[in-house]
Amino acid sequence: MKQKKAMALLLTACISAGMLGNLNVSADGDNLNKEGFPIVNEELTFRIFGQQGPVQSKWDTMNMWKKYQEMTNIKLDFTDVLIVCGSGNNGGDGVAIARILHQHGYQSAIYLAGNPDHRTEEMQRQCQIAVNYQVSVVNNLHSEEYTTIVDAIFGVGLTREIKGEYRELVAELNEMPGWKVAVDLPSGVDGDTGAELGIAFHADLTVTFAFRKAGLCLYPGRKLAGQVVVADVGIYREDGAEPKLFLTEKSDLRELPEKEADGNKGTFGKILAVAGSSGMCGAAFLSASGVFATGAGMVKIVTPEENRIPLQTMLPEAMISCTGDWGKDFEWCDVLVIGPGIGMMVKAADKVEFFLKKAKQEKKQVVLDADGLNLLAENPKWKNYLGRHVILTPHMGEMSRLTGKSIRELKSDRAGAARALAAETGVVCVLKDACTVTAAPDGRAWISLSGNAGMATAGSGDVLSGVLAGMQAMYLETPVEEKDAGFYAALGVLLHGAGGDQAAMRKGMAGMKAGDIACGVAEILKEQQNFGETKF
Repeated sequence: MKQKKAMALLLTACISAGMLGNLNVSADGDNLNKEGFPIVNEELTFRIFGQQGPVQSKWDTMNMWKKYQEMTNIKLDFTDVLIVCGSGNNGGDGVAIARILHQHGYQSAIYLAGNPDHRTEEMQRQCQIAVNYQVSVVNNLHSEEYTTIVDAIFGVGLTREIKGEYRELVAELNEMPGWKVAVDLPSGVDGDTGAELGIAFHADLTVTFAFRKAGLCLYPGRKLAGQVVVADVGIYREDGAEPKLFLTEKSDLRELPEKEADGNKGTFGKILAVAGSSGMCGAAFLSASGVFATGAGMVKIVTPEENRIPLQTMLPEAMISCTGDWGKDFEWCDVLVIGPGIGMMVKAADKVEFFLKKAKQEKKQVVLDADGLNLLAENPKWKNYLGRHVILTPHMGEMSRLTGKSIRELKSDRAGAARALAAETGVVCVLKDACTVTAAPDGRAWISLSGNAGMATAGSGDVLSGVLAGMQAMYLETPVEEKDAGFYAALGVLLHGAGGDQAAMRKGMAGMKAGDIACGVAEILKEQQNFGETKF
């Protein structure tokens, strides 16, 4: 049984304030686990606090306190807390936090920002309650040195850039020493896109209410939020509401189908990888490795003759086709990967067009990646070959070429960009970034928090293309009307990221390579297997 440390009083206060406040929280996302509890995706370590008694030793001199600090390397000293409050309901939550801390014997002070005439009814009510409890209000941020600073200036309603006095205030808070906590959302972070609206509060911990906001998953908001806790404050998805934005987590991999005991290499999926160019076989190898890591039964690589011996040496499990009989290769397969390392020559373009056209005719699942995407961008007519059977996997540069939008514009709203391309072309769009977004043509989108900076290495995308193809192969026996290519792709992205996390644990983020990710994928799937009792 996992041992979990008790939540710090500040966390309790944040949750209590969220229950008191009249929050308008969007339920755009299914952020509950199977048991109905809010999802907490990152492990958090908190120190255990009790009320500071009049004859009790100071916190920093207590052996227990020192031990917790050594164990966690996190300083959570709530002996002197400053809560900076705006004029909206988020500010009202901040005032309530200060009052709750005050009631428990902690030194808490409120700094009121903004025009008093613009305070909401809830904010005014909380201010009056705080006055009744004689909670300290300060007019100078530097009246003393605070151990903890709580940001309750702006909430999810902020959509415009922070300017003027508020900008100066946030900048000053960021420069102040102390542990930084944000209420619901760091001020200055767009709750939908994660964009920094001019300037943003740099939090060590964010306690968000009811649902994990998309802006806490997407960069730079994800970095600015620090550790994130999703607090249950009694706000749930309304009956009949159909969420369009989802967060995938490792437990979702339990949904993957098990291999049938009476299956064979043919029934487990035949994947055709149209990959590699003359003398360039690495991408083909890595893509095929990603396929095998998912448990697909057979892989055939369509590649130039020069690549035959290296690929047969590195990956003897794969079949190599260099005959040029593309029609025969196509008829053999169930799912196709097109593009890794094929280059931009005329021969490559002919190959891509042939397989795209055939897949359109026979509705075979396609993962179009790398040079396949670049060739698509140069041939807009090929969009006629796209549809729900195609998964596009662009990184930001490729996405820019496909859409004509700048990378800066795309990064300002990653989920929106992926959704727009999916809606326009009818494909599933996997927009690769530090936080990858998968979008289906019906408007649904999935955000994955798996993965790490070590995955920004050559060949990582090639492995992903293979994983995505292998994931589609897992559902070959699913009736056509029940297939959900978007969800399967989102699971593939999650699995690829989890494989990268596994690789980072074994090799470190600095030393891991793309091939390590494929090995990590296999290890993650092994963890999900339940062999049960073996009988002889």
